[in-house]
Amino acid sequence: MLPHACKHKYFISLEYKFEMNRLKALLSKIDGKGYKAYKNIEGKYEFPNFTLYVEHVQSDPYAPPSACKVVVKNTFPDKFFLNDSRKIAFEDFLNRRFYDIAIKKSRKRGSGKSGLITILRPSQCVLKRSSVIAGENIEVRFYIGLPAHGRRILARGAKEIFFRDLPEIVEKSLFFKNTDEEKLIEHVKCIEDADFIRKNLKKHELVAFIANGAILPRKSGIEDLPLKNAVPFESPSSLEISFDCPNRRIKGMGIKEGVTLIVGGAYHGKSTLLQAIEKGVYNHVPKDGREFVITREDAVKIRAEDGRYVANVDISSFISNLPNGIDTSNFSTENASGSTSQAANICEALEIGSRLLLIDEDTSATNLMLRDRRVQELIEKEKEPITPLIDMISSLKKIGVSIIMVAGGIGEYFDVADLVIMMDCYKPCDVTEKAKRIAKKFTSHRIKEEPKEIRIKDRYPVAKTINPVVKGKTKIKALGIDKLQFGKQIIDLGKVEQIVEIGQVKAIGDIIYRIASMFNRKCLREVLEEIDKKGFLSILPARGEYAEPRKYEIAFSLNRLRGMKCIPKS
Repeated sequence: MLPHACKHKYFISLEYKFEMNRLKALLSKIDGKGYKAYKNIEGKYEFPNFTLYVEHVQSDPYAPPSACKVVVKNTFPDKFFLNDSRKIAFEDFLNRRFYDIAIKKSRKRGSGKSGLITILRPSQCVLKRSSVIAGENIEVRFYIGLPAHGRRILARGAKEIFFRDLPEIVEKSLFFKNTDEEKLIEHVKCIEDADFIRKNLKKHELVAFIANGAILPRKSGIEDLPLKNAVPFESPSSLEISFDCPNRRIKGMGIKEGVTLIVGGAYHGKSTLLQAIEKGVYNHVPKDGREFVITREDAVKIRAEDGRYVANVDISSFISNLPNGIDTSNFSTENASGSTSQAANICEALEIGSRLLLIDEDTSATNLMLRDRRVQELIEKEKEPITPLIDMISSLKKIGVSIIMVAGGIGEYFDVADLVIMMDCYKPCDVTEKAKRIAKKFTSHRIKEEPKEIRIKDRYPVAKTINPVVKGKTKIKALGIDKLQFGKQIIDLGKVEQIVEIGQVKAIGDIIYRIASMFNRKCLREVLEEIDKKGFLSILPARGEYAEPRKYEIAFSLNRLRGMKCIPKS
């Protein structure tokens, strides 16, 4: 007779075999049938080391793959997720491990997406995602392309996935005994230290920090990996600051609040530095090169965007008295110019709460940046509706706005800069004093224009103009990180430069849909601030396709939804 403990294990083993055999029997039964018969396998199945949920089966082999979930007992020590920073890093690490192993197991097993095994693909950034949630258990949401020949079920291929490949993926990626502990602890410590620096920037009156030894250049324009043999970043001694983080001491260059110019010759690293700073609102994986390039969380990249849609934005601080009596305090257009689009981008960022603007001269509207003395002489102020940014600096500073700007050819900004950094062969030099001497020696003869008060006007989007329903069906689809289908409209996000993952785009679309009804009580800023406190993923359904976006990118996406209307706050 078996002892009690052995009996218990024996019956558990029988239960697993029963559950697994039930799935095998279902697959055998539907083999060769039409693809829709796969619907019969939706449900819960107990495996020896995990529980499998087949949550939604795709309609045919060419449709988006079937949504599945596994739940395993969390066998990892608490040290890997003892605070929010470590928990997000821990979940990110598991996501990457699952993705890497699944891709190796994924192969063509028939028509369409047959044989695909995948999870939300991570970028070089460490984000909160809905694909992996860790607590007492670890829940992983992923996708399987159920195999078919044409539209006929291939049960053999499905059995290979469920009973051979999936158990191996789970075993290798979600259990502590099979994890490289050294890599995992490096991962969570890196993110913990990055968060520590970001939280302490304001204490030191900094807007950004770039660690010594950072590798800023990327492998190529389409690859976000670090460039090999790149020049490591090294702070000028005058700007060097150190942080005593929880896991290490880090030295690097601190950029103070105020107006900072990044200057230098072509191909010397000006834009590369700014691009690293704009992505520094996110944490990065170890060995990315930018893991300790840390930027204040409210930093927003600003640029001109010819042709963009603008809805009811007050741009009168920068542009007024347009021809034909156009009201710039409630400005709308289907086809913005470079200057009106950049002015709208600034005002929309300030409306949502940003007080750190990142600007590159190369992607800016020249007439919004500066009017030189010759142009001022030729075109009288009474005939020019634009007050250039250079003359609005004092007004922006009054409301606490800082600016980091790449300035390759507009030396007039030396007059308003608090810090001037010159990039020389990717090495930064503090040339502030030299720039100020040059400004005194070569006095600008341009006439300083009277700065206007910065007007920040809250807006109430009209819910009925935010409608993704087409012929009774809700159509929201991420078409890459640069396009979002929302109903009949395609929102162009190509110039919203701080979106880094397609999961953010999907989340943005579904968030916009869910918050539309809230605007009858609260303005856009209030709605986003309220949800931001809970986390934007908290209002989304339990699906594994989301990466958390910032409130700024949600607002900027909504602002580009053609046909959307707003009621400005009176």
